[in-house]
Amino acid sequence: MDANEIEVLDLAKIRWDSQGLVPAIVQDVETKDVLMLAYMNEESLHRTLLEHKACFYSRSRQSLWLKGETSGHFQEVIDIKFDCDQDALLLTVKQTGMACHENHFSCFHYDLTGAGFRITGEPEVRPEPSLGRTLELLSDVIHSRNLERPEGAYTTYLFEKGIDKILKKVGEESAEVIIAAKNADPEEITYEVSDLFYHVLVMLEERVVGVGKVAEELSKRRK
Repeated sequence: MDANEIEVLDLAKIRWDSQGLVPAIVQDVETKDVLMLAYMNEESLHRTLLEHKACFYSRSRQSLWLKGETSGHFQEVIDIKFDCDQDALLLTVKQTGMACHENHFSCFHYDLTGAGFRITGEPEVRPEPSLGRTLELLSDVIHSRNLERPEGAYTTYLFEKGIDKILKKVGEESAEVIIAAKNADPEEITYEVSDLFYHVLVMLEERVVGVGKVAEELSKRRK
């Protein structure tokens, strides 16, 4: 969508509040998780439509806020809808990294019902996480650590030590996986394989090889 197309949009259909804002719910296109709730004004909505990256209005800073501008955790906008009352937006996005500033994929990670409250009385059933999606998200976090190098983070330590240290850890974790497999202990195998996956992802980041490339290569081997 270009600027000329945006000009013909009838934004008067949206019921902006007294401050010229409208709540915007953000949902991930792949997982369908609700990621966050933010607010938009007309200017931030225009910018979102032009750049295809979610831009909001920060009520605390009283200014526009491009999601991911400092963290690199951008939201590529796939679709925008408004509800039947015309007073809320729904953004469908492809999330890079974490949506939450507390380093969670979704801002809605506090479980009220987990404290024992159930509306229906039925036990909560959580789907098993997808390995591919988990590795993608972890890769995004590792990429963020590489860019920001937060002090005291183990990932920062690995990047600062360099490729030789990273490869040494990959070798050590490979050996630990072999030992765990020989011990036939499922919990030990799970733990050591997770360690290996993590250090391999750090190595891929250091060597600038995206997990998408690995996924593409693996997909060729399904034949």
